[in-house]
Amino acid sequence: MGTSLNRVEEEDYSSYTNSSDFISISLEDNNNTTTTATSTSKSSSELHPVCLPPHVTTWQKLNHRLREIFFPDDPLHIFKDQSWRRKLVLAFQYVFPILRWAPHYSLSLFRSDLIAGLTIASLAIPQGISYAKLANLQPIIGLYSSFVPPIVYSVLGSSRHIGIGPVSVASLVMGTMLDGEVSHSNKKDLYLELAFTSTLFAGLFQASLGIFRLGFIIDFLSKATLIGFMAGAAVIVSLQQLKGLLGITHFTSDMELIPVLESVFNSIKEWKWETIVMGFCFLIFLLVARFISTRKPRLFWVSAAAPLTSVILSSLLIFLLKSKLKHVSIIGHLPKGVNPTSENKLYFHGPHLQLAIKTGIITGILSLTEGIAVGRTFASLHNYQVDGNKEMIAIGFMNIVGCCFSCYVTTGSFSRSAVNYNAGAKTIFSNIVMAATVLVTLLFLMPLFHYTPDFVLAAIIITAVVGLVDYKAALRLWKLDKLDFVACCCSFFGVLFISVQIGLAIAVGVSVFKIILHVTRPNTVVLGNIPGTQIFRSLNHYENATRVPSFLILSIESPIFFANSLYLQERISRWVRGEENRIRENNERALKCVILDMTAVTAIDTSGIDAISELKKNMDKRSLQLALVNLVGTVMEKLHQSKTLDSFRSKGLYLTVGEAVDDLSSSWKHWP
Repeated sequence: MGTSLNRVEEEDYSSYTNSSDFISISLEDNNNTTTTATSTSKSSSELHPVCLPPHVTTWQKLNHRLREIFFPDDPLHIFKDQSWRRKLVLAFQYVFPILRWAPHYSLSLFRSDLIAGLTIASLAIPQGISYAKLANLQPIIGLYSSFVPPIVYSVLGSSRHIGIGPVSVASLVMGTMLDGEVSHSNKKDLYLELAFTSTLFAGLFQASLGIFRLGFIIDFLSKATLIGFMAGAAVIVSLQQLKGLLGITHFTSDMELIPVLESVFNSIKEWKWETIVMGFCFLIFLLVARFISTRKPRLFWVSAAAPLTSVILSSLLIFLLKSKLKHVSIIGHLPKGVNPTSENKLYFHGPHLQLAIKTGIITGILSLTEGIAVGRTFASLHNYQVDGNKEMIAIGFMNIVGCCFSCYVTTGSFSRSAVNYNAGAKTIFSNIVMAATVLVTLLFLMPLFHYTPDFVLAAIIITAVVGLVDYKAALRLWKLDKLDFVACCCSFFGVLFISVQIGLAIAVGVSVFKIILHVTRPNTVVLGNIPGTQIFRSLNHYENATRVPSFLILSIESPIFFANSLYLQERISRWVRGEENRIRENNERALKCVILDMTAVTAIDTSGIDAISELKKNMDKRSLQLALVNLVGTVMEKLHQSKTLDSFRSKGLYLTVGEAVDDLSSSWKHWP
């Protein structure tokens, strides 16, 4: 009887052992003699011992963990093996990156930066005026914000190609949030104080993230949700500009799709045909210029010069025809002079302080996300690195200083940075050139903007935000990850139909939900053997992968802790039931062993340890053997300390799936 059973076992495992060259197996024949099937591979015949990791103290573990969390880039590596004098120089260069390149600055670099700086100034001046109106601030505030912050960033920042100034989304969010509680038209002074105070809190928040190495917090805004949020904000911003393009006097301050459209069509009697004709002519001109520069990057100067050209031409047109175009809305008087100090206008006491803090944090997150993304994008094109935490500090201090000089929230602008890069900027000195150009404008050229019409500012804003609608990225999300596409749509429609704040909250909420979903419902797959190899891969992924008789091999693809331990326990039990049903239906050999490939289990907590113990008990009740494969050091150490490993000492711990299958199957063939 024993001989016949062994022959059946030999037939079941023959295809597996022959193809994979595993360790030698002893079988009994009818004459009670021993026949040895010798392995052809010496390396596969060796069963490697599973060892505990070296002992590490609690302090060493904590130190290592904190370094990985807060200093993954090891920013202090530049100080290693350096003299004290050299360390002091490096410290100053780290805090003030301008000290790295300034001593080596040359005339050729200056020529490139001068051209680039003048080019982005031609874009920054009209954009600054336009974005300030988007934030419900006086146009002059936009120019102030294009003067001081770029100079501060040039001293502290590490990106060579970034263009600093106000941006559309942060301006929109600030204007929406502040105007929701304090009217910019009825309480101008209070509104301005709250804007400066919000900028201060935005800077403090940004700098704190960098100083305390907490930049990973902004990663909760995933790229998918940002794509939807930016697109929704761009649509709302564009619709709001219909007020200027159509010449409407009474217009809603709401930032939702339905109220804006209602306001547009309810104000048909206020539409002015002169404004409409001129406004759409300049809009078409700007869009065509943008299209030309997009198709032919060498002609970047076309789109860069188009806004300032539009401002000059429209202002000249209104000035010459002012007697016939009395109803066209214009900017009006703008004061000359440099930024006045505003530290006495900061709002620290009163019922609206919470509003200023909330607005500052939200605009700080948005501007920080955009600024770091811009810096890293252009750094990758020239193969240099931008320190994310250092950038947070630079942008934060830029806003802290700016709020004391009549500036509102600024950051790295995609449009200005692209123009700066294409114009041939070599260092951040191009921003200083831009700031100097803005200074000249503030001192001498402000009267020239008196007749600048609102419709051309509206056209400039629409042209600038059109690029935020990245439909190609949305289509790519649909092709690659349907869940990311859903997150993108949620944030887009949230901004469009509810509000900018709620849309942002939805964007963060969807991002967090996605993380929770991946954490609490990790992936588990059934593995099979690739014929002729000792490799085990997913049966669903590799068609040639085959099941090993009497084995269920599962791969767990995440850490095991309180949020997913119960799910994994139930899911593995379900895999076992499904495998037993499949075996019964196909009349195959009974299931004897469940192998868990723990390669991807990088961490485990007490709940996970309890789940492994319960799983072991459940498998024992089913008369199934449970084996663990390739435990990482920290996981094995915790299982050992909890005494859970004691139940796996005999035929339960292996380095590879191949060794586990071979050792266990060979032991079964020796059973009487």
